[in-house]
Amino acid sequence: MSLASARALLPSRTPIKNRKPVSERTAEVILGLFPDVNSGTRATQKYFAKFLTIVSLVGFLALLGVNTLLAQDAFTLSNLKYEAKQVADQRDAINRSIDSYAAPEKLAAAALSLGMLPSETPVFLNLTPAPGVTNG
Repeated sequence: MSLASARALLPSRTPIKNRKPVSERTAEVILGLFPDVNSGTRATQKYFAKFLTIVSLVGFLALLGVNTLLAQDAFTLSNLKYEAKQVADQRDAINRSIDSYAAPEKLAAAALSLGMLPSETPVFLNLTPAPGVTNG
């Protein structure tokens, strides 16, 4: 078989101008195995933005809840301070009332109303030790 007859039997090839080099075709095949990086980056950025938004909202709601609890405690604290002030005022009023009953003029008037008379000869205790008396 001659070279011309062998070429006639082979399928016709495309001219060399239209063919891509083997390295380009290989690169296309390899890149076809993996997803497009640009579309994946956009999708990742979209999900990341959604994730950040959700995390921010959850953090904001947690901060709002803590702030509300602190505000409730502040109201409770102010109510307790008000009650403590009222109790202190009542205690002062009771102490003033007791002091008024314990005044010497009031005691003398109460004793006279009960029929008690003041002592004409008061007796005082001498707590100093007598001479010649020793302990022991």
